[in-house]
Amino acid sequence: MREGLAYNDVLLVPQYSDIESRKEVSLNSKLGFIDCDLPIIASPMDTVSEVAMAKAMDAKGAIAIIHRYNDVEDQARMVAEASDGNSLVGAAVGTSGDFLERAYACYEAGADVICVDVAHGHHSLMKQALKLLRQMVSDDVHIMAGNVATFEGYEDLASWGADSVRCNIGGGSICSTRIQTGHGVPGLQTIFDCSRSHFAGTVPIIADGGIRNSGDIVKALAAGADFVMLGSLLAGTTEAPGDVLVGRDGSKQKAYRGMASKDAQMSWRGKTASLEGIATTIPYKGTVVDILDDLERGIRSGLSYSGARTITELQSKARFIRQTASGQTESGTHILR
Repeated sequence: MREGLAYNDVLLVPQYSDIESRKEVSLNSKLGFIDCDLPIIASPMDTVSEVAMAKAMDAKGAIAIIHRYNDVEDQARMVAEASDGNSLVGAAVGTSGDFLERAYACYEAGADVICVDVAHGHHSLMKQALKLLRQMVSDDVHIMAGNVATFEGYEDLASWGADSVRCNIGGGSICSTRIQTGHGVPGLQTIFDCSRSHFAGTVPIIADGGIRNSGDIVKALAAGADFVMLGSLLAGTTEAPGDVLVGRDGSKQKAYRGMASKDAQMSWRGKTASLEGIATTIPYKGTVVDILDDLERGIRSGLSYSGARTITELQSKARFIRQTASGQTESGTHILR
């Protein structure tokens, strides 16, 4: 039995730096043929990614994956509206049912990315889906697949034809997979493991789940991820789907739910299967642009602490250290405790 490291278990050791301004740091990362200025992807959830989120992400040099919890026509319409001729946008599909029809409709509508979006991606249905999708769409569409939690899962999806792989199972803020099924690998450990593959550097690794702040993003990138996928950090914003709810005390909230929650499953398919998520409300945060700006500043600063001007340089220079429970307490702001 081996140990698995979560984001809270480690810190990056500060190193000599000659970076005089965060403007010297580049966060450019490539998703295959797609150039992104900010290595952040908005998660394909119905309380995170629709048209407004996709447009806002594209404006910041990032990308959103429009969720699949709707009719094929509705999803294709959203992709077309978000794409608007030249904006980057993705569209999520499953591995069964109408997934080929859905993928083709989104492809025709202008999707740059087709995301094969399932909870357990290391599966025979994924292998079949990737083969069929690659035969159906041209090479000018990036096929993202996942989720997986292991070196073997990442290697298999890469060899089956995925252009990038979402890595992590069960670590999301509203995901209860590990509690319900007993399965999963701590999120940072998944990135460490997958980055050992000979596919790493060719097939982008997307750290998906468990990321709570810009520091966690820096750790994920340092460990070998090329991108991070965010849900809760982008939810609750103006651009996230859903109305702003005003409480009796005047507080503002928006809905946020896992797509395997009872609430979400009843909404999009009228029945429930395994319940591996929860539904809740979170404080309204204002525009997502402010969130992305704050994250970008933190990531740039993080790279500078390792003396790295690029993500690739960060990965080559990064030095991790384990921290104890006392170290975790000390790492947080604690004057008010």
